[in-house]
Amino acid sequence: MTTSRYALITGASRGIGRAIALRLAADGYHILLNYQTNRSAAEAVLNDIRTGGGDGTLLPFDVTDPEAVEQAIDTWRQQHPDSYISLLVNNAGIRHDDLLMWMSGDNWHRVLSTTLDGFFHVTRALLQEMLVRKWGRIINIASLSGLSGMPGQTNYSAAKGGLIAATKSLAREVARKHVTVNAIAPGFIRTDMTSDLDETTLKKTIPAGRFGEAEEVAHLVSFLASDHASYITGEVISIDGGLS
Repeated sequence: MTTSRYALITGASRGIGRAIALRLAADGYHILLNYQTNRSAAEAVLNDIRTGGGDGTLLPFDVTDPEAVEQAIDTWRQQHPDSYISLLVNNAGIRHDDLLMWMSGDNWHRVLSTTLDGFFHVTRALLQEMLVRKWGRIINIASLSGLSGMPGQTNYSAAKGGLIAATKSLAREVARKHVTVNAIAPGFIRTDMTSDLDETTLKKTIPAGRFGEAEEVAHLVSFLASDHASYITGEVISIDGGLS
């Protein structure tokens, strides 16, 4: 494995992204914390990382803006000419739930763009160096919604389903260069993104009888990022308490 230990996590200022950042920092990675607007939340995550003995750097950009992505990563490269980002976690995503017949075009495009355009822009910016160095990990945070669909989430299901398909395709392209590409499909995880859901009712549908915790997703990311997972690629791993 390369001695470079830089991990970029998109949407890392809260929820699952925050938990992943803290876990990977504990694993020894220098965390590049991406966020778009919530600087105070990102700074709080960075402070928690440093309190735990790790380190990180804030890397703000809009994942849907290709020029912003390239500029941020190129600037980082200029400051770290002897290093590369060996681990990418595509976590950025948004929800704008509605029945399709009432869904606005804007809410359709914004949800798909954040997940799919974000995956494309950031992954493309980092992939060549992973291939040249012959080691890399790309982990995409998908969703149960992308596997089975959810009413009121046609846009979100389409975005996450597309991310799953992209994961499988890219994995076949890069496996010979020791770059793995996997997806994680969380079910109901207790974060601010699911705070508007009726947890009491929904947990009755989950065999495990509860919502998951963001830290449980983060531990799975930690494993997939490790050398122990070097023969796992193109997979979609559900973490949903048996719901799927």
